Amino acid sequence: MLKAIKNTEKGLLKTCECGFKLTLGPFCGNVPAMTTTTKTSRKAPAKTRKQGTSARKVPRKTNFRTYDKAMRFLFDRTDYEKQKVMRYNVTTFDLKRMESFLDELGNPHNKVPTVHIAGTKGKGSTATMLAKMLEANDFTVGLYTSPHVTTIHERIVVNSVLITDKEMVSLINRVRGCVEAFAEKDDALTFFEIMTAMAFMHFADKKADIAVIETGLGGRLDSTNVIKPELVGITNISIDHQNLLGKTIDNIAAEKAGIIKKGVPILTVPQEPEAMRAIRKQANAMNAPMSITGKDIDFSSRFESSREHGPHTRICLTTRDSRFEHLRVPLPGAHQALNCGLALAMLDKLKVQGFEINDEKAIRGLDGVTMLGRMEIIKNDPRIIVDAAHNAASIKALIQAIGQHVPYDSMVMIFGCNSDKDVHGMLTELQYGADKVIFTRSNSPKAVYPQDLADMYTEICGKMYQTAMTLREAVRIAENAVAREDLICVTGSFYLVGQAKQQFQEI
Repeated sequence: MLKAIKNTEKGLLKTCECGFKLTLGPFCGNVPAMTTTTKTSRKAPAKTRKQGTSARKVPRKTNFRTYDKAMRFLFDRTDYEKQKVMRYNVTTFDLKRMESFLDELGNPHNKVPTVHIAGTKGKGSTATMLAKMLEANDFTVGLYTSPHVTTIHERIVVNSVLITDKEMVSLINRVRGCVEAFAEKDDALTFFEIMTAMAFMHFADKKADIAVIETGLGGRLDSTNVIKPELVGITNISIDHQNLLGKTIDNIAAEKAGIIKKGVPILTVPQEPEAMRAIRKQANAMNAPMSITGKDIDFSSRFESSREHGPHTRICLTTRDSRFEHLRVPLPGAHQALNCGLALAMLDKLKVQGFEINDEKAIRGLDGVTMLGRMEIIKNDPRIIVDAAHNAASIKALIQAIGQHVPYDSMVMIFGCNSDKDVHGMLTELQYGADKVIFTRSNSPKAVYPQDLADMYTEICGKMYQTAMTLREAVRIAENAVAREDLICVTGSFYLVGQAKQQFQEI
């Protein structure tokens, strides 16, 4: 029972019967949170400023004092990204639980306007390009993506700055009481739910003008799908996570389209007919106005090469309010032209909604886009390139992009993937680009054993291969097999690419 309540300069001071005094901030947890007052931006339209409820009081816990202890607490939560088997349903992915969790934290997801992006491939690239263009227009921009390549801090970014160790510890301390309270009710929160909530809190703390949110898995049941965004984007949809999202592309598209909200504009790229029907059906059900680049929005692209930029793609996109002509796509590959066009179309839609956007500033922001683990060269002698292509469509796009952008005599591909992927489809595409394949595995619990990959590859094409139980061994074999003008490509999963980058950082 509370004996007294009085106002202080720092907030509400509550005195309990035991005599303990506690100044309450707006979020539950163990350390005082920042003020709930949100920044009024001259850049963003006032109507986008949303308020959340105050956080509720939870039992006080001793704060984690070290980064390692705080992160151990986080990583002890259930992580479906690492589990071999899981059920994709409303029990495993419970949005009501996520909503209750956020309510306890003061609903930080309602304090910053958001943009929501889903899709099979390209959603991370699209989100990053959009965030950089908004940042170049002097907005404070949050960016939430997954998975990461080398560090978990890559997932939560504000204005291109990764969340710090100190900020991670503070957030974990603030959510700890809620996390443990949910666990005591046998309704344990997952790693991704906690990370997502921490991202919302961080963006609110930083008084972001807008946050670009990428879905994790699917869309309909994804933990990020608690937001009411200003705008929805859906990138290319192809076969992926069949054991969870459905066996056919229309089933998968329906799950991705689950992020479409009532009346919220949606932009997408050309899709397979089955996927487009599923997206359009959901858009119609939600009365959400829908636009397609290249159909409803004037869009074109062309591949060229110049002395200044080498091989690259240029795009044009024109709307009533914007005119982007012959822009160089900052990321290699024809597939990135579609992603860039979608990012530009989304930027234009935000302009229409009242965000003050200067096209020239946006173009300068776009020019500075780089991405870890996407066609990234990590060694020059011999040349080693890494790319986190993790489905059949991405492998096909990677092989085409390498052919367009990277001259080589022969290519050795080091490949490893997870069991929840379209393994057969990936191996089918692999045969068309690799002169030699070395199958290996990452440290993910879901990684397929190299010999199993090799057996399947033999059934598909009968080509020669080698196997290695570790990436280090695979790289050693590859380096001994290539000449000066040859290329080594490591691909198949974010885990494998992350390990490759870490391995060469140690050298």
